[in-house]
Amino acid sequence: MKLAILGAGNIAKVHAQTVAAHPHIEFAGVADAVPQAAEALAEQYGTQVLDSEALFTDKDIDAVLIASSTATHADFLEKAAEHGKAVLCEKPVALDLERTRRAVTTVQRTSIVCGLGFNRRHDPQYQELKKRLVEGHIGNLETLMIISRDPAPPPVAYIKGSGGLFRDMTIHDFDMARWLLADPIREVHATGSALVNKEIGAAGDIDTAMITLVSEQGRLCHISNSRRAAYGYDQRIEAFGSEGMLRAQNEGETPLLLMREEGELSAPPKHFYLERYMTAYRRELDDFYMAWKEQRDPLATAEDGYQAQRLAEAASRSLHSGQPVRLSDIN
Repeated sequence: MKLAILGAGNIAKVHAQTVAAHPHIEFAGVADAVPQAAEALAEQYGTQVLDSEALFTDKDIDAVLIASSTATHADFLEKAAEHGKAVLCEKPVALDLERTRRAVTTVQRTSIVCGLGFNRRHDPQYQELKKRLVEGHIGNLETLMIISRDPAPPPVAYIKGSGGLFRDMTIHDFDMARWLLADPIREVHATGSALVNKEIGAAGDIDTAMITLVSEQGRLCHISNSRRAAYGYDQRIEAFGSEGMLRAQNEGETPLLLMREEGELSAPPKHFYLERYMTAYRRELDDFYMAWKEQRDPLATAEDGYQAQRLAEAASRSLHSGQPVRLSDIN
């Protein structure tokens, strides 16, 4: 596969690392609205700078990884689809539901291989949890608890263009809830506050949230989010069932536990998403490559992106109304 990356910012740098290391992918080039950023990333990995329009018509390029600013995702996704390129697109597809649906419809009409950047589906711990759920190790799943807390909030300037907490951060947790519950979600009830940084509240967003999802079968999922965790990147999942419980734990740099008179001490959680989910990013890219080779759907599809966006929209409406929102009202 000859693959080009659209974007040269932080997330593009993460993807560039995995693309350059993949044994069956040729890093075909980088395009970015800021030429200096594209040049620096291209030089780092010994590839070329590409024109963001010309790469879609380049017949030598098989696939495009969209890691540009969120507002550009949908346009680039549609262009790639119309030119028959396979696409791995970062989340979210767009900042509003209607634009997301149009882009996803284009992907489905053109039948390209398209993966969405829900990399957590590829995390070894979460995949093992999913496997054991499917195999019935805890009987019938009844409740799911997802904790997702960043070590520190991003700059307020980033917040203003991110689409808000639910579309930027919680969207990963919405996808995990859909994937693990394997039961359509019926209702969303969200509450939130700006407790970490009042400037985030002044910008019209929240930095702390609690969301309850109710599935069609009555299963309950609780999502807890914060833009700040003093002890590091907090990523945990607990699945409780009729015959037991499964728990995905935080990962530290070492599992070593020190026990002394004053108590127990273990390593803090890994600092942020790059350290915690690097293996997941590598496995996500490999799944995308194999999907392209085998002409099948990747583990997370464009439709999954749309469905997670529906949950984000429902959560936003619930937050502002103070009432639960039925997902059937979000179309």
